[in-house]
Amino acid sequence: MKFGVVVFPGSNCDHDAYYAVRRVIGEDARFVWHTERDLESYDVIILPGGFSYGDYLRAGAIARFSPILESVIAHAKKGKPVIGICNGFQVLCECGLLPGALIRNRSLKFSCKWVNLRYEATGSIFTERYYVNEIVSMPIAHGEGNYFADNETLAMLEDTGRIVWRYCAPDGTSEWSSSDAEIPAYNPNGSLNNIAGIRNEFGNVLGMMPHPERACESVTGGMDGLRIFESVING
Repeated sequence: MKFGVVVFPGSNCDHDAYYAVRRVIGEDARFVWHTERDLESYDVIILPGGFSYGDYLRAGAIARFSPILESVIAHAKKGKPVIGICNGFQVLCECGLLPGALIRNRSLKFSCKWVNLRYEATGSIFTERYYVNEIVSMPIAHGEGNYFADNETLAMLEDTGRIVWRYCAPDGTSEWSSSDAEIPAYNPNGSLNNIAGIRNEFGNVLGMMPHPERACESVTGGMDGLRIFESVING
């Protein structure tokens, strides 16, 4: 399987994603510069973390107009896999492949730490090797990871099972009563409904703020992210 790792000016997690795919798993991976347009030879596209175009205007807003995004959208509409990690998630929301938006963390501070996640939604080709309600741990590193959407969109995501990852306590607790409720201590950015990752209607597009590519080897602190990549390869 061939992975294309898109590189924008300002990307800084592209090598992490490349390493996870090429060195840890042993699959073919290539860097794809943001001005390229031909993605026909790639099976899976990764939009990595970082600060595309310096996050000017807002995170992902300029990257959305990169020449390659038209091809990424076409790739996704063909049913091919696309995963956006951190800044990549922000780009997916900006270009309309996923609903909602990622705004400034509630604390207004950059957050960099390992967090607990609860796996909730089946139907994504990226997560078939997880089981429902499984608690995993992956690192985050972002200043604009606060997922926001209107009530109608939130209800749609909940009702259709498109919330894939939710921030939670070590015991799996992940309660959220309303949009103006007190933010739980285990929610690192204030995301509504404790949302950490969502998928599109067909399950081939996944956006998540935590970094699975940084959780693929025990030496880095844990391997819970490895199954993201194994799922799409074995699917």
